[in-house]
Amino acid sequence: MAAQDTTAGAQPIRLRAKGRRWGEDVVKGLLALCALVSVATTIGIIIALLEPSIEFFREVSIVDFFSGERWAPLFEPASFGVRPLLAGTFAVTFWACVVALPLGLGAAVYLSEYARPRVRNTLKPALEVLAGIPTVVFGFFALTFFTPLLQDFGIGVGIFNVLSAGLVMGVMLIPTVASISEDAMAAVPRELRDGAFGLGASKLQVATRIVIPAAVSGIVASYVLAISRAVGETMIVLIAAGGIAQLTADPREPAQTMTAFIGATGLGDVPTGSLEYKTIFAVGLSLFVITFFMNIISIRLVRKYREIYE
Repeated sequence: MAAQDTTAGAQPIRLRAKGRRWGEDVVKGLLALCALVSVATTIGIIIALLEPSIEFFREVSIVDFFSGERWAPLFEPASFGVRPLLAGTFAVTFWACVVALPLGLGAAVYLSEYARPRVRNTLKPALEVLAGIPTVVFGFFALTFFTPLLQDFGIGVGIFNVLSAGLVMGVMLIPTVASISEDAMAAVPRELRDGAFGLGASKLQVATRIVIPAAVSGIVASYVLAISRAVGETMIVLIAAGGIAQLTADPREPAQTMTAFIGATGLGDVPTGSLEYKTIFAVGLSLFVITFFMNIISIRLVRKYREIYE
């Protein structure tokens, strides 16, 4: 007698909870609400910036706004060329990147590849404490300590200058780059390191040719986050860089950034609803667009170079 096939009419097994789990639905709803709050906040910021900015650009040509070389909205005759603010913003960001990107990556490589576990567990929290210092403290540090230090070294900087503000801002951004990059390096499988060591590679070769390329997506993300934060930093540049909007390539000169202008003008005596007041929103919208496109580029780079290990 042939054996009876017991699997012919078998039904697929469905795993379902006997009762509805209301607790999980509540947690799911709360998490969705958290996501919606962030999206709604972004939409609210855009709406708050758009209306005054549109009114501003009805009176001031957008071509003149981005091509003008003189920024003096509070003087007579008024001038609304935002290029000096853009130049000051990018100059401070450049000097911040000169400090933060290489030193942050170097700190991450040391913590990930060279430091012993006890040293790493001590240095990483100490490094991250630096990120918790208020930026106004960094601003006064740049003004009262770092600028006189540069003068003592014979660098002819003024009291307010781009160089001091940018370098101190770079010190502030080192923990951001180091922490995120070190987390990305720690996620690289140990087997890749062991395979390289088995082929006779040195620790430096493993770090530079194996670990860093494998963690490049996280490193790029840390770089873009640091640059975005440098572009949006207010207090350091407001205190140490000065308030003179000028087109200059000399970092020893003072300059005004977009955020410094917003902070200084927003606390001033500019009448609400005036054209001068609307410049705050026009500059803020320009800053928002810059950081938005930087984040888009960051997402594309991270997706392009992301390594997935199983």
